[in-house]
Amino acid sequence: MKNKRAVIVMALAVVFGLGAVLLAAQWLLNAPAASAGRIVVAAADIDIGQRLAPGMLKLVDWPADSIPKGAYLAPDKLSGRVVRSSVLAGEPVSEARLAPRGTLGGLSALITEGKRAITVRVNDVIGVAGFALPGNYVDIIVSTETEPQPQQQSAGVREQSISKIVLERILVLAVAQEVSRDETKPKVVNAVTLEVTPEQAEKLDLARSVGTLSLALRNQVDPAAARTGGATKQNLLPAPVTLRPVALPVAQRPRSTAPRPAAPPRRDCVRVINGLHSSQECF
Repeated sequence: MKNKRAVIVMALAVVFGLGAVLLAAQWLLNAPAASAGRIVVAAADIDIGQRLAPGMLKLVDWPADSIPKGAYLAPDKLSGRVVRSSVLAGEPVSEARLAPRGTLGGLSALITEGKRAITVRVNDVIGVAGFALPGNYVDIIVSTETEPQPQQQSAGVREQSISKIVLERILVLAVAQEVSRDETKPKVVNAVTLEVTPEQAEKLDLARSVGTLSLALRNQVDPAAARTGGATKQNLLPAPVTLRPVALPVAQRPRSTAPRPAAPPRRDCVRVINGLHSSQECF
């Protein structure tokens, strides 16, 4: 009897399972197909500043509801364009990643309109131990000697050393001859290319001719300006402390405990005058 009930339960489970599978298959067959489009993506990794060629691109299916803004639908419209940011394989190639039409490949494609690129010589210390990479922001510090004012010259004041931030939040375009922004490992180089305005380029060129330059790496999302007056020898080292003389207490002589000698007894004296001679008699 028990075996018969178990067989019936198993049979019902199988029937209900087959029914569920059939209903799911029917629903999938009757469901409307999701609309899809075809957009242009990178067939392989494309480095920054490269000129696009047909072999670098391909068409793939993409959900119509999530096509990126500015995406291209045909590869032929991208022939000869230059990318201004690295594109990984499979990523859509949009207008935001491309330099303006007519831009030649190379570093010039990365320079923002109205700005310039200038290169400064660095070493492992000046270049922040190789951590100043493309895409980072740095401050420029110059260390030089300042000339005294005329009134200071008359007072005998000589030149004094000063270290001052002259440019802030300067974008690093390239280190040495590399412009890739995907590298995160420190790289010690001998030259760094910076993006500056024409006025900043003039200041930077003058700063490196009158003193020694240093780069200070800063947070990429920190726009605050550093309001400093510069560091000199006078404000670098604290003023020496003047010690005032302190009057020491006069040491008192120790009192003698020996008994004082007794005073001589008092005597009465009388002056005696005898003619031209005088004498004194005491008794």
